[in-house]
Amino acid sequence: MKCLILAAGYATRLYPLTENFPKPLLEVGSKTILDWLVDDIDTLGAVDGYVVISNHKFARHFEEWAATRSEKITVVDDNTSTNETRLGAVRDIQFAIDKLNIDDDMLVIAGDNLLDFSLTHFIKYAQSKNASCIMRYYEPEFDRLLKCGVVEIDGNDKILSMTEKSPTPKTHWCCPPFYFYKKADAGLIKAGIEAGCGVDAPGSFAAWLSEKTDVYAYEMPGRRYDIGNLESYEKVKSEYKGIC
Repeated sequence: MKCLILAAGYATRLYPLTENFPKPLLEVGSKTILDWLVDDIDTLGAVDGYVVISNHKFARHFEEWAATRSEKITVVDDNTSTNETRLGAVRDIQFAIDKLNIDDDMLVIAGDNLLDFSLTHFIKYAQSKNASCIMRYYEPEFDRLLKCGVVEIDGNDKILSMTEKSPTPKTHWCCPPFYFYKKADAGLIKAGIEAGCGVDAPGSFAAWLSEKTDVYAYEMPGRRYDIGNLESYEKVKSEYKGIC
């Protein structure tokens, strides 16, 4: 299994902190966000290669970070240099697949989120389902539902419908940017792009895929910390205690 880490954003809401430095390498506690994520995932031993997808502006920072790690980590530069010219998350995934000839199951995660539970639970869940999977959590606030992916599921966690930033969300199940794709399904990303699925939000492909095959939604057993602006970063630094 390969782990693709989405890290090609420009984090403009965190300026000036991230004007010349990537958000996933900001420190929370004693480690960077990426260190927290990789340290956790690696405990399961299911991932045999990590791929950090970066923009050109920040690729050097990620390469320097990767050199400090013992795992096999490849940094892919998507050759964009501004927020206005970014490829979008789904195109970035396909860019990395093409660049590295990836033909494997894939764990795809955002590089700027922290969790207080182990992602290994999600990987084991996906392996037990033998299918592509996403994560979900209950979001009580309607205004927040409007800004993210929302999923409708059956009694077996199978996705019935999934939308990105819908003005009329069907449920309160939100989808954070963590995905597991079976090898065959990962091979459909190019077809999804060509068919017109959204490319900016990473969940757009999962939504398209769920209409073609069975995709399941794992209920998060803990909390996600999303660092969106300077205020939220300071809050996370004071609140985050690691994985329970």
